[in-house]
Order: sequence, then structure tokens, then C-alpha cells
Amino acid sequence: MSEKELIEIFAGINDTETMERFFHEIFTEKERRVLTLRWRLLKDLHAGRTQRSIAADYHISLCKITRGSKLLKDEHSIIRGILDGYDARKKKNAGNKPEKKRGK
Repeated sequence: MSEKELIEIFAGINDTETMERFFHEIFTEKERRVLTLRWRLLKDLHAGRTQRSIAADYHISLCKITRGSKLLKDEHSIIRGILDGYDARKKKNAGNKPEKKRGK
């Protein structure tokens, strides 16, 4: 299987339940933790946290964070676009939550 073939398989999965099952079938627990950590530090960088604070919180070297930082500085980065859209949807959804009704 080539990388391109795997990318096509990922791109063809269009619902979260199937993607979650696929992740658990194809990746080991350790591989999923590594991917999750990478995503967390990218989100933290995108939110404006410093590399040093992220490194301290996750007990990882600055080298692991620098790559993500460089990607987010590139205005044509796919990851940056995804995170920009993710943040925008999060803010929109937070504003659309119905108010809780108070008891009588």
C-alpha cells in the first residue's frame, strides 16, 4: 500500500464513527496518543501559547513543537486553515447554544 492509497482511504471516510473505528483498527494505542499529542500542541500553538509552556506542560522537547510552529506561520498551510475554520465553528456554535431555562 502506498501513502497515496492510504490518503485516498482517509479522504473517502466521511463520518466520524467510521473514522474512529478505522483509527482504532489501523493505529496502535501509542500511535493514536502520538497523533493526539501532535494535534493538541498544534491547537495550543494556534491559540497563542508559547513553545516553552507547551513543552513544559506535555514534557516534550522544543524540537517536536518547532515543526508545528513553522507550519502555522505559513499562511498557505493546510493545518493553519483547518484550525482557523475549527476555531470559527467553535465560536459560532458557542454563540448559538440555547439558554438554559430556569426552574420556577
